[in-house]
Amino acid sequence: MTAALLLAAQDVRITPGPGHPLGGYLARHGVATGTHDDLEASLIWLSTEDDPGVLWVALDALAVDAGLTRTLADAVAAAVGIDPARVLVCASHTHSGPEGWTGPLHPGLPGQRDAGLVGRMAETVTGAALRLRACRGRVRARWHAGSTEAVGGNRYRPDGPHDTSFGVLELRRDDGSPAALLFDYASHPTVLGPDNLTWSADWPGATRRELAALIGQPVAVFLQGAAGDASSRFVRRGRDHAEVRTLGGHLATSIARTLAAASSPAATGPIRVSRSALHLPYRDVPSLEDSLELRHSAEREWQRELAGHGEDHPAVRIAQTRYEGCAMLAAMAATDRPTGCAEVPVSVVSLGEIAWLHTPFELFASLGLRIRRGSPFRHTRVIGYTDGYLGYLPDAEGHRNGVYESYVTLFEPDAGDVLVEHCLKLLLAHHATRRRS
Repeated sequence: MTAALLLAAQDVRITPGPGHPLGGYLARHGVATGTHDDLEASLIWLSTEDDPGVLWVALDALAVDAGLTRTLADAVAAAVGIDPARVLVCASHTHSGPEGWTGPLHPGLPGQRDAGLVGRMAETVTGAALRLRACRGRVRARWHAGSTEAVGGNRYRPDGPHDTSFGVLELRRDDGSPAALLFDYASHPTVLGPDNLTWSADWPGATRRELAALIGQPVAVFLQGAAGDASSRFVRRGRDHAEVRTLGGHLATSIARTLAAASSPAATGPIRVSRSALHLPYRDVPSLEDSLELRHSAEREWQRELAGHGEDHPAVRIAQTRYEGCAMLAAMAATDRPTGCAEVPVSVVSLGEIAWLHTPFELFASLGLRIRRGSPFRHTRVIGYTDGYLGYLPDAEGHRNGVYESYVTLFEPDAGDVLVEHCLKLLLAHHATRRRS
């Protein structure tokens, strides 16, 4: 007989005060002037009486680097009395959060870690974790899956690869009341552009707020998917908070309709976690002379597009980001950059026939879809921005087309294939272990 599933979940505000730099855009100037909507940390701990299970810490943050991951995983694990290996730390990738939680995330990007910001946020998250054990209770789980094209898509062409699906783990108490939702979708939270100077969770925060209104105040925890080449570029009708509410509302409504549709089977089975490390060689960078020539060429193309279109026209944004990628490549060529191999943390969490595959990458959609198709689990969700940040991992087409991400990636063109193979092996081994247990 399967042991009863136990849940403890908390939301906590982690919004800094004004006056700090925001992260995410090279073209942004100025510091935060205030808060439009709060940044939050969402904690969801699934376990049984005889197994510590897994605890997700999901932050409205641009990223979580290795240092922030260790800080939060160690503190949260100590607060609830579990091994830090049972804690996964994830970022939503909002571009309207503080730069100072991580500092520079790339050799070609400026940035500075703010120890005071990190300390205050970690203290708040730890306080929420301390409350978890006292509120742990029995729940029943159901799995739901749906699809929407209204929130994001491939950001280079409307018909390009994109995973339009979302997955939702619904958790209800024994009396049937909603306790928590764990949901994922793949698209950059970049409705708000570089001119925005207020803290905001962007559309993931709007989705959570709308879900609370539609479903009855459950803790709603968002995990960002394989969003490396996915954004709202071709679907948004503006770059303001009204459009944030519109796109977040689209996803919330799609989720609510899916939950209300035909009854889904119960999600049963123990919670299992597998951890692994992939050693991935860093790329060779072109010479400074060649990198500067690429930058000059990309800048000329950007200015040509800008002369013929409005500033937020997709063609202009594509040309601008290609220029920014070439500028970051030139910065890498001119400065110290990582050499040797990166240690890439890859993790699988499973509940019965549901698996969440976590990496620290901004993974292109085609790579995430390959992992999903090759997985032995009935339902597999590919989650990025977890337990560190190692930047973009483009697919072969992205490298051939010379898109922004192909210039800024820290890894060779075959790295995506290497990661997919590693992920599938881990999923297969995890599935076999789960079936034997």
